[in-house]
Amino acid sequence: MTFVRAAVVHEPQGPFRIEELRLDDPRPDEVVVRVVATGICHTDLNVRAGAMPYPLPAVLGHEGAGVIEAIGDDVHDLAPGDRVVVSFAWCGRCRRCRAGRPGYCDHFRQLNLRGGSRLDGSPTLWRGDQPVAGHFFGQSSMASHLLTSARSVIPVPDGIDLTLVGPLACGIQTGAGGVLHVLAPEPGATVIVYGAGAVGLSAVMAATLTAAGRIIAVDRVPERLTLATELGATDVIDASQHDVAAAVLDLTGGRGTDGAIDTTGDVAVLHDAISLLDTNGTCVVIGAAPFGAELRANVLDLIDGGRHVVGTVMGDSNPAELIPALLQLHLQGRFPFDRLVRTFHFDDIDEAVAGAEAGTAVKPVLVL
Repeated sequence: MTFVRAAVVHEPQGPFRIEELRLDDPRPDEVVVRVVATGICHTDLNVRAGAMPYPLPAVLGHEGAGVIEAIGDDVHDLAPGDRVVVSFAWCGRCRRCRAGRPGYCDHFRQLNLRGGSRLDGSPTLWRGDQPVAGHFFGQSSMASHLLTSARSVIPVPDGIDLTLVGPLACGIQTGAGGVLHVLAPEPGATVIVYGAGAVGLSAVMAATLTAAGRIIAVDRVPERLTLATELGATDVIDASQHDVAAAVLDLTGGRGTDGAIDTTGDVAVLHDAISLLDTNGTCVVIGAAPFGAELRANVLDLIDGGRHVVGTVMGDSNPAELIPALLQLHLQGRFPFDRLVRTFHFDDIDEAVAGAEAGTAVKPVLVL
């Protein structure tokens, strides 16, 4: 076993406490990664707040990047010393995994969001002889080392700073994939993105890679709207100052939008996003509303207008395909996701969390 420094959450709404734990040795299909940096996602904060069921105490984090230190006996395409980013867990055996849609793995929730252990129930983290919930999104990257399936590991080319790439594992690939895989705007389309956080701004950057004619960003934080403009938004709407529906109809000549991406998780915002779709428009639901939240929609408007409402997990992405593509686009200067990142030392995790919650840090990244 490896001794690790980890940020442990003991109770709902409790602090992150830096503690020493033990990490299991890798099984034949697993690898151990020395974590260089890990992003903080709002899913981590929702678990800590008690808004999502997860066993505690736990080590969270699911946007890890680092260097492989050990590999299992059956791992032949990776080696110690490889620079990698670690994405979500998937079984690799079910029908959807075999079809290249790992985000819809039959065991996705158990592997990523609920169990706190491997799929067979075995722990990966220990304090003395007591297990600590880990394996969050198959990794629990808020630690000096993580244990994960080799399937979840994507090599990172030389020349790219490892402190930047962790967020590709979740937030960035989700926003980008939501546009590229799900929305797939037609030439000249009007695309609107609700929420200019890391996911929303990734969607904006992805939309600039398409033939969309107009890209609208909506948020309540002026600094984020400024960044959205710098990243390619053609129009912005400050929801704290303007009636969003009126502004959208004014920008589109009363027609509404061809495509919408909702990253807010606010059911009222989602309702408006759907109601503001043009004929044959599509709304992609990315933001996670509180458990039990329900959406009401005018069924006749959906039928008469041929409108589509579709949910997505991780932007319908296969990380082994999308993440390398985004890295290459970044190297070409066409996908500047580094503009989203603000780094914090691992020991300053409370400051990083405060920045995430206040909206002053678009994508806080902990550097170990």
